[in-house]
Amino acid sequence: MLWAVLSGIALLIILALGFYAGKLLFMLKQQKERQEAARQSRVATITDSIIVIAKAMEQQQCDLSEGVIRIVNLLNALPINSPPDFKAQYPQVHALFTEVSGFAILEARQQLPKNERRKQ
Repeated sequence: MLWAVLSGIALLIILALGFYAGKLLFMLKQQKERQEAARQSRVATITDSIIVIAKAMEQQQCDLSEGVIRIVNLLNALPINSPPDFKAQYPQVHALFTEVSGFAILEARQQLPKNERRKQ
């Protein structure tokens, strides 16, 4: 009789722990799916930004140097699992980036005197 009661209690504990483990696994799966969706959304946003900057550069609405700085930084920020070697794919872009990466951009560029801006 005592063994039956203890066996029943042990079975209830095992079932409760199994249910709890299943619940935790389900929650983990949901969390991973949300993280993947957020990552995909970020990749899409960054890709759209790169396209907009490239079009602005093509239409001369944005300086090449500033556009290259922004594009290279966005390419480096892409949250993809195995990123391609953008430096090898776009050597001219990276060469210009290395040359102008120390230049001031946005408000800092506007605050520079005109002769310094032209120099850059």
